[in-house]
Amino acid sequence: MIVKELDRPIQKKILSSVEDVIRAAHLLRHPTVINFIEKASLLITDCFRKGGKVLVAGNGGSLCDAMHFAEELTGVFRHKRPALPALALSDPGHMSCVANDLGYDFVFSRAIEALGKKEDVLVLLTTSGNSSNLLRAAEMGRLKGLTIVTFLGKTGGKLKGIADLEWIVEGFSFSDRIQELHMAAIHIIIQIVEEELFHVF
Repeated sequence: MIVKELDRPIQKKILSSVEDVIRAAHLLRHPTVINFIEKASLLITDCFRKGGKVLVAGNGGSLCDAMHFAEELTGVFRHKRPALPALALSDPGHMSCVANDLGYDFVFSRAIEALGKKEDVLVLLTTSGNSSNLLRAAEMGRLKGLTIVTFLGKTGGKLKGIADLEWIVEGFSFSDRIQELHMAAIHIIIQIVEEELFHVF
């Protein structure tokens, strides 16, 4: 049931946030976003066909999104099908070791140095584009010959223009709307990858 009249201030705040979510969702219909989703889906599909894997990194909420991305590929998304090789760079033992011994800036680049192959796709998730550990991750990914895909926000930050394929979610000051759009696109990408590889609809 849709509330027609909102008398309480908290309800008006909630509705304002809902309208903001709807405004954000409409951005997914833009041709540049559709193009990004298509290209990312096909890059990842091709990576799996060539025997590569997907490595995903991010900080905070974006690290949670990275883990979500990876588990939908290794686990089950919409259909039961063979597991797909994907790994979120989130192992606490590795991260605490590297952060303690080398510094937090190296937690992702060190993992990419150890695990990355030229057949792989490296996905970096960040709402600011300015995280130094992700900049180092991109540098290591480039050095190792990985294909790099970035999900960015705001102005794109220092990561803008570094990747083989990027999407910048503009028009939002806070990370929450940006992360919601990133995850919506990720779900669509996984759907397309499943359909392309296994012909499930």
